[in-house]
Amino acid sequence: MDCPEAIAYRKFTSASDVWSFGIVFWEVMSYGERPYWNWSNQDVIKSIEKGYRLPAPMDCPEALHQLMLDCWQKERAHRPTFAVIVKTLDKLMRCPESLKKIAQNRHQNPLDPNAPDMTQFKTVDEWLNAIKMTRYQENFQQAGITTMDAVTRITLKDLTALGVTLVVTKRKSSTAFKR
Repeated sequence: MDCPEAIAYRKFTSASDVWSFGIVFWEVMSYGERPYWNWSNQDVIKSIEKGYRLPAPMDCPEALHQLMLDCWQKERAHRPTFAVIVKTLDKLMRCPESLKKIAQNRHQNPLDPNAPDMTQFKTVDEWLNAIKMTRYQENFQQAGITTMDAVTRITLKDLTALGVTLVVTKRKSSTAFKR
């Protein structure tokens, strides 16, 4: 996906290459997942114009996702240069503890037709039923996750503690709950 100025004005510069680098970086960190999933080009363009940016891939260090977000600055003058990107990556490699903090993904893919509309559920049980995970109802109750607000704050670590097992299928590069 090209940056806003390449789409609007067919203007290609090293700053537009930095945007593209951020997309490729995201693809690498997500093990080849397709950026913007199955969205149409128009949906991607509209979303980017409104400020939407790809969420951090699963288990992506926060510092690396921040570098991606820097590459996707709307104003090309605000994007890092490749020299700055190299220096940033070099610093991160020399200080591996800076990569320990995993990005907390609170972004929901707003256009994913398969993503449940969280506003339609009044209870956690209703939500678990909709995503075919009713066998975890007791786990959620015992953990005190009894409101939809609490559900929206669940992290990957919380899911593991709840006994939910995630499966990553490499063939499709998608994540799904084990059935």
